[in-house]
Amino acid sequence: MSSEPVPAAAELPILAADESPPFEVLNGDAGGRLLLICDHASNIVPRARGDLGLPHVELRRHIGWDIGAASVSRHLVALMNAPAVLARFSRLVIDCNRAPDHPGLIPPVSDRTEVPGNRDLTAGERAARLAELFVPYHAEIDRQIDRLAAGAGVDPVIVSIHSFTPMMDGVERPWQTGILWNRDPRLAVPLIERLRREPDLVVGDNEPYSAREGFGHTLDTRGDGRGLANALIEIRQDLIDTDHGAAAWAERLKAALDDVLGDPALYRAQPAGASR
Repeated sequence: MSSEPVPAAAELPILAADESPPFEVLNGDAGGRLLLICDHASNIVPRARGDLGLPHVELRRHIGWDIGAASVSRHLVALMNAPAVLARFSRLVIDCNRAPDHPGLIPPVSDRTEVPGNRDLTAGERAARLAELFVPYHAEIDRQIDRLAAGAGVDPVIVSIHSFTPMMDGVERPWQTGILWNRDPRLAVPLIERLRREPDLVVGDNEPYSAREGFGHTLDTRGDGRGLANALIEIRQDLIDTDHGAAAWAERLKAALDDVLGDPALYRAQPAGASR
């Protein structure tokens, strides 16, 4: 069962009956020991919230979603025959990779762009977004973890796919990819070492963001919180903003993951906080 609190006093339904559910499951009957997740897969806004007061061009920017991350996830699902859970709505509506009390959960401003539809929200509106979008997404991740564990008889590994902009605040970012992790190094550290063996890559360790600074709620709760080996993979967006680029990066990540996922120690849950 999900450990996310179900908020009370929700109002103004977010999703109409004919709209997509808050998450998408790919290859949902697959077995194995790996679960892929993508917190920022979509830039869709539920119809009831219009466009959040933004021009559509803003929703297509990185503030609306992680450009290319869903495409990489889909290719990895096919290459690795693994299940995946993808969030189906924009991170501007609610950011599924932030804690419910994080100030960036429903951002009124994102990368200097004001989001009118997120200003002066009532407690009921926040509760509705949590109840209809955030909580079901995390509950489905928990369900998939439990399903994989029951089928394989071991604890699965979680890999989260994200992307980042080539520049931020006028500063060029030197990395092609970065691996974020917090308490559990079992997957992240070997994956960093494996990717750094590729001469054309600059690989960040907790770059361009750190999972230790509030930017990794999903793996904090579903990974470290459950004692499961995990890693968050960030890929620079200009490398995966086409399907060709996303497919190439999925191939590259599959090769790296294949080299590190053979360690039996990855598939034994450990007490939260036991590492680092």
